[in-house]
Amino acid sequence: MPNRSVFFVSDGTGITAETFGNSILAQFPGKPRHVRRPFIDSVAKAGTVLDEINQVAVTEGYKPIVFITLVNDEVRQILASAQCRGLVLDMFRTFVEPLELEFGVKSNHRVGRFSDAAKSSEYHDRIEAINFSLAHDDGQSSRNLDIADVILLGVSRSGKTPTSLYLAMQHGIKAANYPLIPEDFERHKIPGALTPYLGKCFGLTIDPERLSQIRNERRPGSKYAAIENCRYEVREAEAMMRRNGVSWLSSTHKSIEEIATTILRDIRPDRLIY
Repeated sequence: MPNRSVFFVSDGTGITAETFGNSILAQFPGKPRHVRRPFIDSVAKAGTVLDEINQVAVTEGYKPIVFITLVNDEVRQILASAQCRGLVLDMFRTFVEPLELEFGVKSNHRVGRFSDAAKSSEYHDRIEAINFSLAHDDGQSSRNLDIADVILLGVSRSGKTPTSLYLAMQHGIKAANYPLIPEDFERHKIPGALTPYLGKCFGLTIDPERLSQIRNERRPGSKYAAIENCRYEVREAEAMMRRNGVSWLSSTHKSIEEIATTILRDIRPDRLIY
């Protein structure tokens, strides 16, 4: 696996091919080399990618794995032909053609999943959510918290910002995030601006040893990164969330996707149905 290359070839951004392909590859050990080739929407471009795949096969001595999402038959046939030295996995043919038979209609064979995005209300909602999350990152603002879908709490560097942005970009969730700081622990109170919105709050915690590692990358040798301080902050933050009835989970061994899905399930289960 470490010596194998995996190609994600698409006539659009390649995000669909890469996301689906990575989900499959995660079932196997090792980390292959990834090559994304987006906007392959002509025979000439497909020929260039075919040459690249075949050259990699010769250099590495293995068949490259090739995930494709190509709707143009002429373009697709170049990569799916016997001339290709890769193992080609055609996602559209695997899924679209059986669905055409089941539905009794032909698919529209639209190139790219972001066509006419500007006219989509879902796209507009995502842009609004991203702007909201950026404006309410790290406690920058307490305005308009009444329209927040979720407010993330946790000590500094526990994963609040990336989770907020993922929720906004992928799910159109307006997510604010607030750091719990030593002053909050001394007062034994959650920040006052959040008190009316405890029902929207969700906490992130983290293993103190891991937190110390992360903070040392940012401020090496500081009190902020010291293991004793990290243990104190994590302990106090968890106690505070427990006292206020705020659900929380540890981000130590969870991906952003897992954290976001847990938050949606607990705070906005309606967003799991659309």
